[in-house]
Amino acid sequence: MQSLHDLYALGICFFKLVANILSMSIPYYTLPDSHSINRRRFLRLTGSLAAAAAWSNMTVQPVARNPRLSGYPFTLGVASGEPSSDGVVIWTRLAPSPLEGGGMPVEAVEVSWQVSEDERFRKVAQKGATVALPDWGHSVHVEVQGLRPGRWYYYQFKVGNDTSLIGRTRTAPIADANLGNLRFAFASCQHWENGYYTAFEHMAKEDFDLIIHLGDYIYEGRGQDGGIRKHKGGEIYTVDEYRNRYAQYRTDKDLQDAHASAPWLVTWDDHEVDNNYADDISEKPDVSRAELLQRRANAYKAYYEHMPLRKAQLPRGPDMPLYRRVPFGNLADLFVLDTRQYRSDQPCGDGSKPPCSGMYDPNTTILGTHQRGWLMNGLEHSSAHWNVLAQQVMMAHLDHQPGEGAIHSMDKWGAYEMERRQFLNFLHDAQIQNPVVLTGDIHKNYANELIRDFDQLDSESVGTEFVGTSISSSGDGVDEPDNLDAIYSENPFLKYHNAERGYVSCTVTQKEWRTDYETLPFVTRPGAPLKTRASFVVENGRPYLNRV
Repeated sequence: MQSLHDLYALGICFFKLVANILSMSIPYYTLPDSHSINRRRFLRLTGSLAAAAAWSNMTVQPVARNPRLSGYPFTLGVASGEPSSDGVVIWTRLAPSPLEGGGMPVEAVEVSWQVSEDERFRKVAQKGATVALPDWGHSVHVEVQGLRPGRWYYYQFKVGNDTSLIGRTRTAPIADANLGNLRFAFASCQHWENGYYTAFEHMAKEDFDLIIHLGDYIYEGRGQDGGIRKHKGGEIYTVDEYRNRYAQYRTDKDLQDAHASAPWLVTWDDHEVDNNYADDISEKPDVSRAELLQRRANAYKAYYEHMPLRKAQLPRGPDMPLYRRVPFGNLADLFVLDTRQYRSDQPCGDGSKPPCSGMYDPNTTILGTHQRGWLMNGLEHSSAHWNVLAQQVMMAHLDHQPGEGAIHSMDKWGAYEMERRQFLNFLHDAQIQNPVVLTGDIHKNYANELIRDFDQLDSESVGTEFVGTSISSSGDGVDEPDNLDAIYSENPFLKYHNAERGYVSCTVTQKEWRTDYETLPFVTRPGAPLKTRASFVVENGRPYLNRV
């Protein structure tokens, strides 16, 4: 069998051949006017030229098996994700100088890995070696296969004489398995400057089968004085700047411990690119579509480099296929959504405003046509007891103005009213089994019954929605926000509201779904205790919230 070195050299030769062919067929491009560029043209231009340029400039070089590094390479920890019945993705990134671009030599580096049934690695189940490439920030994504379903495993990486910390992961059960229970946490919104990640410290100590992150993993703004911690550098735009920002967040020990404790499923919201962006449109009116697409391409590349994702999610320029279905036996189907990449511009503008005619435009979308069709088809053909949507922004149509009139957040599902009505009617008409929506974004806890028609507040419930607060964003919160009684009165489908920091814990069986809101009294200093502030149960076949 050929050595890894020989295979790598052969691969480089192949890529050079393809690059030469491409270089003969790619015409000279003149950059189009920024107002007329679209995503497809941008992809054709940047993707083709970048691929040809990168490949044609490559030279055959050996893979460094014992590189001379400036320091310990595993400063960003390890992670796993995307569990299947026979495998999982294990991740790390080599970065001896994490805030300085990584500090790695500009060469490919061999990384060995092993997965074991025990923490001492006496029962190794799979092992191998891979190559960390400089063009992908020396990140490592190993799609481990050949594991047994529904089991815990341990994994570790090695470069030269350096070994990573040990991670713990779990495979999913086989598709038709009668899984007895699934216990997971979900979280979002971890602004570095606003507070400490004490919630992750507590999360890592629990025996979760899975952790779901619903977005705002990083924040893109420049460093601000006077906060709990400070971002390094200004607002981020380039790949290197996004890499450094992810690396800064990843150096947090509590976050590393949570990643190492269980497999993760991740999706993004807006701050992984730019606040409240919609497809190729920035919230800033002076930013062109071309500029936003370039920034998005940089951001998506760095996102992939820092998340335990499969090759199926590999970005191509400003596009990245992130929505996907992850089954857990016959107990639950998890539909991981993307409500940023394909949405129409906010039809009424940004912020919180009264309703406008644009909300009722049937052509506006938050999912995009293809993702919506994929989701509805998947739900309609699911045989799972629970159908779970892991997504970003609130689906319930919350009215923030007591009394006459209404004020709604225009970045949520409610601003895309016709698509939301279509989807809620679909849940009812197709009799989707136990739909449960998991939501982040808003830095507050909510528990909502998803009623069929939010203009008729006494209409029947067709699903439930649990909205989780932030890990640290917005700093210390409060248990009971002002005008709480008025909020409940205006929105009778709302069964709970809280504005502390924390995360949400869910325990799922075939008979019921239990949600516990885990909160912290403060995040502006370490050591906050964890408190279960409220708990709800949803019975199988009954889409109503029962507080326990």
